[in-house]
Amino acid sequence: MSETTTRADAPPPGAALLTHRQILTILSGLLLGLFLAALDQMIVATAMKTIADELNGQTLQAWATTAYLITATISTPLYGKLSDIYGRKPMYLTAISLFLVGSLLCGIANSMYELAAFRAVQGLGAGGLMSLAMAILADITSPRERSRYTGYFMAVFGISSVAGPVVGGLFAGLETFLGTAGWRWVFLVNVPIALIALVVVGKVLNVPHKRVDHRIDFQGAALLTVGLVPLLIVAEQGREWGWASGTAIAMYAVGVLGLVGFVLAERRMGDEALLPLRLFRRQTFSLGNTVNFLLGVGMFGGMVSLPLYLQIVKGYSATESGLMMLPLTLGIMTASGFSGGFTARTGRYKVFPVVGFALMTAMLFLFSRIGTDTPIWQPLVLMFFLGGGLGLCMQTLLVAIQNDAEPRDMGVATASATFFRQIGGTVGTAVFLSVLFSTVGDKIGDALRSVAGTPEYLAALARPENQQFAAALKDGGTGLSLDNTEFLKTLDPVLARPFLDGFSGSIDLVFLVGGLVTLVGFAVVWFLREVPLSSRSGLERVNDESEAQAPVAIH
Repeated sequence: MSETTTRADAPPPGAALLTHRQILTILSGLLLGLFLAALDQMIVATAMKTIADELNGQTLQAWATTAYLITATISTPLYGKLSDIYGRKPMYLTAISLFLVGSLLCGIANSMYELAAFRAVQGLGAGGLMSLAMAILADITSPRERSRYTGYFMAVFGISSVAGPVVGGLFAGLETFLGTAGWRWVFLVNVPIALIALVVVGKVLNVPHKRVDHRIDFQGAALLTVGLVPLLIVAEQGREWGWASGTAIAMYAVGVLGLVGFVLAERRMGDEALLPLRLFRRQTFSLGNTVNFLLGVGMFGGMVSLPLYLQIVKGYSATESGLMMLPLTLGIMTASGFSGGFTARTGRYKVFPVVGFALMTAMLFLFSRIGTDTPIWQPLVLMFFLGGGLGLCMQTLLVAIQNDAEPRDMGVATASATFFRQIGGTVGTAVFLSVLFSTVGDKIGDALRSVAGTPEYLAALARPENQQFAAALKDGGTGLSLDNTEFLKTLDPVLARPFLDGFSGSIDLVFLVGGLVTLVGFAVVWFLREVPLSSRSGLERVNDESEAQAPVAIH
C-alpha cells in the first residue's frame, strides 16, 4: 500500500502546456486591451488642439497630458506586483474597467481641469494594459518563441498609428455626431471597444495562477508617487516656469526626497517591495532597464520632432502628418518580425539591440541634416530605418529581462521594462521640447537678419496684403506668437521662409541631441550579457518548481 502527498495548490499536470491555437485565443483578448491604449494615444494627440479650444483651455492642455502620464507611469509597477499576487486576469480586467470609466468621464468633461482629472483615471487603466499584456505573454510562451508572437502586438500599433490620426481628425472636425459634440467621441469611441474587450478577456484569458500571499507595498507606491509626480510635472512645466525658478527647485527637492524615501522603504520591505531591490543585483535586469531608459529618451526624440517637422516646416495637416509616420511603423513591424523569427530559430538575441541602437543613431544623425527644402521622400526613407532600429530593440530587450527573471517576479520584471522606458520617454519629451523652443527664437532671428536686406524680402514686405505682418516686425515681433504657427500657412512664402528655416534648424538640433543619447545606449548595450533563452514558458517553469518542491511518495 502506498500513500502520496501532494501540494494542494500545485497546478495540475499539463496545465501550463498550451497549443499554438490556445495561445492565439488568449492573444485575441490581450490585443483588444492593447488596442485601447494604442488607439487612444494617437486619437487624442491628433485632436487635443481642437479639444482645448472647445474647453477654452489651450494654455492648460499640458495638464491633461501630464495627469494621464503620471498615473499611467506610477501604476505600471503596481500592476506588475499585484498581478504576481492576485493573478493576471483580474488585474487586466481591472485595467480595462478603469480605462473604460476614465474614457466615459473624459467624454462628459466640461473644462480642462475636469478633463485633466478624468485623464488621470484613464491613465490608471492604461498603466496596466501594456505591461500586463506582455507579462501574460511571458506566462504562456517561452522566451525563445515569444518573439514570434510580439509581431501581433506590433501589428496593433501599426493599425493604431494609421487609424488614430484619421479617426481623431474626423471626430475633431465634426460639429456633432449622434447628437453629441464631435470631439467628445475622441474618448467615447473607447467605450464600446472596452466593453468588447471585457467580454473577450473574461471568456478567453484562462491562465492558471498560483496565488502568492504577499503584503502590498502601499508605502512604496505612495513614496514613488511623491518622488515621480513632482519630477514629471517639472519636466512638463519647467520650460514655462524656468528650470532654475523657485517652483522648479521645490519640485526637484520634493522629488529627490520622495525617491530616497522609496529606496529606503523598498529595502525594508525586501521581497514584498513594489520593485524588489534584489532584482537590481541581476546584471541583465539593471543594465537592460538602463538601456530601456536610454531607448525611451532617444525614441521620443524622433517621435516628438518628426510631426513638428512635417506640420510646421513642410505644412502638412495633423492627419496627413500622422499618415506620413506610417514608414516608421512599417520599419518597427518588419524589424520586429525578422528579429523574432531569427531568435525563435537560433535562441540568439544580443546582436539585435546592438544593431538597433547603431541604426537609430545613424538615422537620427542623418535627420539632423534635413532642411526646409529637403525632398519629402528622404525623411520618409529615414523613418523606415529609424523604425527598424526601434523594432530590433524594443521587444528584444523585454525578452532578455523576462528570460532572466524568476517566475515569481515575471509581473514586476515586465512592468519595470515598460516603466523605465516610459520614464525615459517623459524625460526625453521634456528635454527635446525645451531644446526646440529655447533655441527656435534665436534661429528665426538669425534667419530674419540674413534676409532682411535682400530685394525679394523687401519687395514682399512692401506688398499691401503683408502690411500687418510688416507692422508686427517693426514692433519687435510682439504681435507674432510661436504658440500658434497657423499664420505661417497664409503668410507670403518669402516672408515665411525665415520662420521655416528657424524651426528646421532647431528640429535638427533636437535630432542631433537624440542621436547623442542613442550613441550612449549603443555603447552601454555592448555590456549586456546574452543569457541563453529558456525553452520553457512562465507557467511551465512554475510547474517545474512546484514538482521539485512537492513531497515525494511515501511507501
